[in-house]
Amino acid sequence: MTRSLDEANREISQVQRMPYGLARTQAAEQQVRLVEAEGPDGARSFALLALVDSLVWGGEVDRAYLPFTKAVRWYDEHPEHVDATDTHALFWSFKWMVGHLSDFPSVPSAQIEATLEDMERRYAVAGLGRDAVAYERFSWSCTRGAPDVQDRYDEWVRTPRDDFSQCEACDPADRAFYLVESGRRDEGVRLLETTIAAGKTCATEPADMLSLLALAYLDEGRAADAVSAHRRAVAALASTQSDMAGARGRRFVLLARGGQPERALRAVADDAALLLTTATPAARFEFLHSVVEGTAALLPKHAATPVQVGELQVGGVPVSDVAGLHAWAAAEAATLAAQFDARNGTDRYARRLAAARAARPAAVVLDLAVIPAGGPSAASAVRAPSSGASPSGVPDEGATEPPDARADRLWRAGELGAAATAWLEAADLAEAEGRLADAGIAAAEAARCAQQLGDDDGAAATYPSAVARLRAGGVAPQDLAAVVVAWAPSAVATGTGDRVLLVADELVADLERAADESAAAADGAAGVQLAERVAAARRRAGADLHDTAARVLASLGPQHAEAAAARAARAGEAYAGAGATADAAHAFWLAGRLHASLGRVDDAVWNLESAVEGFGIARQRGPRGEAASTLVEVLRAAGRDAEADTLLRTLTQ
Repeated sequence: MTRSLDEANREISQVQRMPYGLARTQAAEQQVRLVEAEGPDGARSFALLALVDSLVWGGEVDRAYLPFTKAVRWYDEHPEHVDATDTHALFWSFKWMVGHLSDFPSVPSAQIEATLEDMERRYAVAGLGRDAVAYERFSWSCTRGAPDVQDRYDEWVRTPRDDFSQCEACDPADRAFYLVESGRRDEGVRLLETTIAAGKTCATEPADMLSLLALAYLDEGRAADAVSAHRRAVAALASTQSDMAGARGRRFVLLARGGQPERALRAVADDAALLLTTATPAARFEFLHSVVEGTAALLPKHAATPVQVGELQVGGVPVSDVAGLHAWAAAEAATLAAQFDARNGTDRYARRLAAARAARPAAVVLDLAVIPAGGPSAASAVRAPSSGASPSGVPDEGATEPPDARADRLWRAGELGAAATAWLEAADLAEAEGRLADAGIAAAEAARCAQQLGDDDGAAATYPSAVARLRAGGVAPQDLAAVVVAWAPSAVATGTGDRVLLVADELVADLERAADESAAAADGAAGVQLAERVAAARRRAGADLHDTAARVLASLGPQHAEAAAARAARAGEAYAGAGATADAAHAFWLAGRLHASLGRVDDAVWNLESAVEGFGIARQRGPRGEAASTLVEVLRAAGRDAEADTLLRTLTQ
């Protein structure tokens, strides 16, 4: 039965509420097919533009041009079926299309110019402002490295903002990027500092701006400012959309040129997938360009240093050391540079690649350690005893403040580095006084501060000390579990995950043993109630430990996938038994992905269906859509298209 306009619009709106990814894109495609086959005509523009949006932000920009041209044709031929909201979305989509066409070297210059001319004409006829057109003309000129780029930049800056201008974060960010690249670094830095201080954010900002600012500070020799901006950039990256290839590449360059080879190689290993696959060829060139620049700075001193880029090996490109990575990335980037320059009729990409190959270490070395190498014992050795006076000789009131109180005050003020130092002092004092549990808590707080500032090395070196003190202080295993869960990400990052697995398994055994003893000791109503509360806490802790163990095992490579899947499923069942529906869904989602990697389709489908259902019950729309994307991918790969189509329809109804 044909849907009413309200019904169709409601289902398309449901698509727009889904997170970007395969499920959203295929659900949008399904809506377009339904509207084109059955109507209503009033929903066609909405459906097409929802698909354009899904493809652009879902990393399939090249596929967005066809539904975009369909939407333009529909607007021209049937304006009576296009309302004001759809018209606004169509004109906004012009910016995506013009901007992204240039990201594909296979798209001829003539097509880009024609689309840009069409955009300018349509904006003029509709009486819209010209800022978006001026920006796109500048962007196209900048992409080519054309002689008129400065004139285009000046024209864009002079043009008043309007309803179709870029957001208030992207606009100054793009200006700053041009200023820095064109040699006007001081102007660019001032603009970045002002914009970031104003708190402007969007899907990609301030991560992009902070990554550029950190590199600019490095080039100016401002090491402390570079470290601060870098830490903020890493934190911002965690909540961004799209692959952020540019920002991630700049992170690698900063670490490599800033004298942090181990951290740099760890970062490029984490982002290894971007060496092969990004949203656009232009984004891939940007990442490869950064890898060339960073590895050039590491050569020749670190030429033979091993690199762990498993994604490359899976893709059939064997790379084992820094020299090999540099050579491979340079060759790949050169191929893309030649394609872009041939299309653009300039040599901008070749010149940029040549500059990257000539990169050298910065004049300053960054100190990213919150906790010195060696962990708490090394930190104790380098800490100077407090004199009780400030540098001026006047007694410092803060010097008499207990270290744990000082640490808490500093943490609340956002001074995490200083808080970590104070927490370590508190741990030393507590241990000296025989308060081992307090010492363990303080050490764990120090590790957490280091972790939040990106010092995984310091955190991974400190968490074991915290756990040892807590256990020696008689802390219950269910309370220790939270520390082990917090420790795991840093252990994985530093290649010490096996230590977490050992402790997690020991605690699981302790929990099981304690549960048996408590059940036997419970006496009376009050005793039974207390035993039930403790038992619930132990069950939850056990689920957390199984989940953590599963994630650590999964990080150790495909040879551990089977064990990781079993632990994840066990965690999901434990969470479900404890009434933690959302946590159970996350665990089943992991189990489903692992089973899919092992080719176990039925097990993968069961776990992923459990995850989608659990996220739905917990009303977590984002994770539900992401888990659904995984499930759709598994079903399609297995030839179970009817099940995939049914799933997509249920997500929009």
